[in-house]
Amino acid sequence: MATSAAGLEGVVATTSKICYIDGDKGVLSYSGYNIHTLADHASFEEVIYLLWNGKLPVESELKKLKAALTAERELPAQVTAFLKGVPKCSPMDVLRTAISMLSLYDPQAGDMSPEANTQKAAKLMARVATVVTTFDRLRNGKDVIPGDPALGYAANFLYTLTGKKPDDVMERVFDVALILHADHELNASTFAARVTAATLSDIYSSVTSAIGALKGPLHGGANEAAIQMLLKSKSSDDAAVNVKKDLDNKIKIPGFGHRVYHTVDPRAIHLKKMSEELTKRTGHSDLYEKSTRVEQTVWDLKKLNANVDFYSASTYYSLGIPVDLFTPIFAVSRMSGWTAHILEQYRNNRLIRPRADYLGDADGLPWTPLSERV
Repeated sequence: MATSAAGLEGVVATTSKICYIDGDKGVLSYSGYNIHTLADHASFEEVIYLLWNGKLPVESELKKLKAALTAERELPAQVTAFLKGVPKCSPMDVLRTAISMLSLYDPQAGDMSPEANTQKAAKLMARVATVVTTFDRLRNGKDVIPGDPALGYAANFLYTLTGKKPDDVMERVFDVALILHADHELNASTFAARVTAATLSDIYSSVTSAIGALKGPLHGGANEAAIQMLLKSKSSDDAAVNVKKDLDNKIKIPGFGHRVYHTVDPRAIHLKKMSEELTKRTGHSDLYEKSTRVEQTVWDLKKLNANVDFYSASTYYSLGIPVDLFTPIFAVSRMSGWTAHILEQYRNNRLIRPRADYLGDADGLPWTPLSERV
């Protein structure tokens, strides 16, 4: 007899070798490598390779991946034209549509061979960043900046977004932020991607499903809401007062609590340190002070820990990233995990088709003619 669980909480839906989480101990690892190890030592490109292949790359493999990501950065002219002409709307709507459009100009779009899907994953990984930076520059009336082949993934994103090459500290901070957001097992967007892939639909459709799920405020929008909360507070004291009011009114505080972690989110540990360092360097120390005050207030009143979204808010803001791009940047990082899961789904596919716990009337209701219905 099948059992039901609201939101599929605690339900194991598939097997995977990509990501491991122990919510009670606060453990997150990618293919056996603890997130702290990766945050301390890895580059984002190494993590992409790890997620796709289940092992860290040797030097020649990493060089090949970097070359592929560099070679595939440029967008089809038609997609750039779309980005230039879109009306004022949510950047996530633009990203969802642009990623779907990419399939129209990829001659391999319908090729479901493992080799073609691996190549398409690299194209998506390279171009998702270009979509975000190109859109932002065009909407602000600025020239599009071509990628610099000498720069790595994180540095190139910041350069093509802001027009300034980041220093070593800013590059490393963003690189680590991308690593921390790269994958998180069967979160809503990744599950959406795997459900679509399980029908043997193409990788572009699967990723588009994921972006649609990430757009929801209960998934990808918490860091944007968190920075808005911090910016509207005049001081750390004011921030604490506002949080107390929200909690008294049963309003959730963005960036706190997690469905899986019952202790500290291991990703938040790194982001808190990076937020402290970066806000000092960029003159935004007040954001960090307000953040720590909010964190302590929420803990005192609700015993909830900050999650990955909370300190990523002040970190991204200090990097000069527009607030409404916070969720698209989540998608840029998570593209590595989405594509890894899609490729894994293709390798050992079974259609994902859960059942529902029916709560309606029992079978066998008598038919009532239309004229007699009330």
